[in-house]
Amino acid sequence: MKEALEPLPGPTITPSAQVSIVVIAFNDAGHVGDAVRSALAQGAPGETVTEVIAVNDASTDGTGAALDALAHTEPRLRVIHRDTNSGGCGTPRNEGLRAATGRFVMFLDSDDVLPPGAARALLAAALEHDAPVVAGACVRRELPAHRDVPWQPGLYREPAVHDSPGASPQLVRDTLCVNKLYERAFLDKHAITFPEGRFTYEDFVFTARVLAAAPRIATIPDDVYVWHVRRSAARQSISLDRKDVANWQARIAAHRASVQIFQEAGHKALAHAASTKFLDHDLRMYVRELHTRGADYRGEWWRLTRDYLAGFDEADLRAARAPARWLARVVLASPAPRDLGRLTQLAARPGRLLPPYAEAGGRAVWSQDLPEVELDAIGTKPMHRLPVTIDAEPAPSRPGVLRLRVHDLYGRLAAAGPESIDIELRRRRDDRRGPVHTAALTPAPAAGGSEACWTAEVVLDLGALVERGGRHRADPEPWDLMAQVSCADGAGFRAALRAIGPGLRRRVLPSRRHLLLLVQPYATTGGALSLRVASGLRSVWRIGARRLRR
Repeated sequence: MKEALEPLPGPTITPSAQVSIVVIAFNDAGHVGDAVRSALAQGAPGETVTEVIAVNDASTDGTGAALDALAHTEPRLRVIHRDTNSGGCGTPRNEGLRAATGRFVMFLDSDDVLPPGAARALLAAALEHDAPVVAGACVRRELPAHRDVPWQPGLYREPAVHDSPGASPQLVRDTLCVNKLYERAFLDKHAITFPEGRFTYEDFVFTARVLAAAPRIATIPDDVYVWHVRRSAARQSISLDRKDVANWQARIAAHRASVQIFQEAGHKALAHAASTKFLDHDLRMYVRELHTRGADYRGEWWRLTRDYLAGFDEADLRAARAPARWLARVVLASPAPRDLGRLTQLAARPGRLLPPYAEAGGRAVWSQDLPEVELDAIGTKPMHRLPVTIDAEPAPSRPGVLRLRVHDLYGRLAAAGPESIDIELRRRRDDRRGPVHTAALTPAPAAGGSEACWTAEVVLDLGALVERGGRHRADPEPWDLMAQVSCADGAGFRAALRAIGPGLRRRVLPSRRHLLLLVQPYATTGGALSLRVASGLRSVWRIGARRLRR
């Protein structure tokens, strides 16, 4: 049972040092110091954190020397040097866990950091509610932009205590092990460890073992972990290195192991929730990138996914959100990859269902040749949850002009009567709201088909984007675009814009306020329209110099 709690008061609890923090590192000399220092800064000596254990997994780049240098000046830091690399994260974490002496333990990766007060907030909740496991909010920080994206925010909006994970199956959606505090006696009693060796996504299995042991779990809204996302790094993290189909194979293996753990422990609700989470999160994430992969990858990915989904219960499919279960049913119905453009758009967040909109026997279906894939819930989903497609085409000869086309969806929009559209721009690095542009929607025949649609044209104030982004920023500033459609019946919905047309190219434009504007409309991985905008001669010169160097 989930029990809602009042927010914990300020620092009234002053526990003795009881937390061991295990930091694992492999060839990360440039970041491991920041990670260790953030762990040591969780409290002055004698407060909260009794020790930081850094496990060097046979690094060859100076990581070990960096850790030893820190240990010379910090008595709470213990360094363990492994002779051979384990090939994964589970073995060094287990080694640190065995060496820990604190009553509680936390885990930290070498390229991430703990925000101030994280350990204290987790420990206070553990002692206050007698919970052997406490979880807190995590943010994914996109670097170098420093844009923070909350991880599974629905679980951490308010403090709560879950007497048993079985009664709160939504907890399986947070598979991270690093934003949590664990009582070592609880882990020892149930023999909970990480998979050893070269096991990718080891935290899936560890988390499943924790939940299957049915502990009392407290959740707190405090930010307790900063997960650094470096997409341009030379060596990608496991979660970002998805170019090889082996990564997907490893993810399936980890998920299968997690479901088996729940089933063997008799937790049917957790097994069901884990399968639903796989469809809603994992499947959508990989489908969203499928169009960027080669033919060999696509073929093998499709075979692996189809074989795995064949073992899912119909109840698992029906419990997933509509876009996810439609994606799964297309894969199950087709022996070979197909419709990758439509699948990619549907897997985006928010999803967009592209035309044509086929019907069979009065039912909305994926296509005329796949009538068995029914788009159930199209007629019953609330308007704001429909996967409506809005095409946005930058006019090639008219800078800043967007031509918009809102596609009907099996008559749902026609019944509501779309009247106007607001185009809102948000700065990606901090989600700051930019200007909003409003236009009336005009009914128009759909190109090449019989579906209804509505069109509009807006002129973006590109100079205003530069001023809001900072007049002296020489690098292009990314801005994301969202649409808000208002209807005659009072309904409305938000949707991302689908980037189309030949106008997706970089342009240098004259500006009275800034002399020059550098503007590049582009499509994101999920197909949404975004803009990069910068101003001034310096911007043009720097970008031109980069192109010459390449």
